[in-house]
Amino acid sequence: MKLAAIDIGSNAIRFQVTHVMTYEGQHYFKRLEYVRFPLRLGQDVFKLKKIGEKSEDKFIRLMNAFKLLIDLYEVDQYYACATSAMREAANGREITKKVKELLGLKINIISGEREAELINRVVMEKLGKGTFLHVDVGGGSTELNLIKDGIKIESESFKIGSVRTIENDSPKGVLKRMSQWIEAQVKGAKTAITAIGTGGNINKIYELSGAKTKTRLMRIESILEVQEHLASHTLDERIFKLHLNPDRADVILPASDIYLHAMKSANIQRILVPDVGLKDGIMHMLFEKHVRQSVIRLND
Repeated sequence: MKLAAIDIGSNAIRFQVTHVMTYEGQHYFKRLEYVRFPLRLGQDVFKLKKIGEKSEDKFIRLMNAFKLLIDLYEVDQYYACATSAMREAANGREITKKVKELLGLKINIISGEREAELINRVVMEKLGKGTFLHVDVGGGSTELNLIKDGIKIESESFKIGSVRTIENDSPKGVLKRMSQWIEAQVKGAKTAITAIGTGGNINKIYELSGAKTKTRLMRIESILEVQEHLASHTLDERIFKLHLNPDRADVILPASDIYLHAMKSANIQRILVPDVGLKDGIMHMLFEKHVRQSVIRLND
C-alpha cells in the first residue's frame, strides 16, 4: 500500500510518499519520495492577509507537480492539509477550490487543534511514563499539548510562529498569554516535566548542537549555546558558513525564542526532539483509516 502526505505550512510545503509493507505480522513504513519546497505563503498572509498572485500561481504549479507524483507512484490514499497561513488567508478557500477544480486534488484547511492532534499520533509513540509539554512551532502558529502518562490532558494553539514574527507581527501579547496558559497547566506538578519539540527549526537546532544521544534529548543550555552561535553570524554567514537553507536561516532564531519561552514558563530543563512532524502524523492517520476499512470489509 502506498500513502502520500502534503503538508502546506507557512514557511514551506512538504510532500512525502510512503510504502507500507507487512511482513510476518509487522508493518514497515518505507519512504519512497520526499520533497520540501520553500514556498513561504506566510510572507504574504501575515502582511497582506491574503496569498498574492505570484505565490498563488507557484502554489498551483507545485500542487500539479505533487498530483503528478501521486499518480505516477500509484498512491492508494493521500491527504493534503494546510495550516496557519492558508487558514488566515482571505482567499485561502478560494485557492483550494481552484486546485480541486483544476487538478482534482483536495486540500483540507485544518485548525490548530487538528494539526496538533495529527502530530500527537506519532509523538505519543516516543513517550513513556511521565509528564510532557509538547511544543510544535510552525511558521504561523505554535501548538502546545500537555501529556501525562501517554494521555493528552490539555491543548492550545497560539498565533505565534517563526515567519509571523519576522513579518513584524508583534508577539509580546501572545507570548504573555502562552506563559499564562503554561503556568496554569503545570501549577502544582509534583515531578519534573520534559518538553517535546517538533518542527523543522528544533530539529536543526538539535543537529547544530552536536548532540548524539539515542534518546535525542537536549538540555536547555544547549539551545542557548546554539542560539548564541547563530546570533554571532550574519544571515549570509548562516547560509554559506553554517550551510542553512535560506528559508531556515532567517527564521531559526525567532523559532528558538519560542521554544525557550515555553520551556522557561514551565521551568523545564530538557527537551526531547523526536524528528517527527505533521506529515508523519498524516501517514499514521491514513494507515489507521485503511486498517479500519479492512476490518469493516472483513466483517461484512
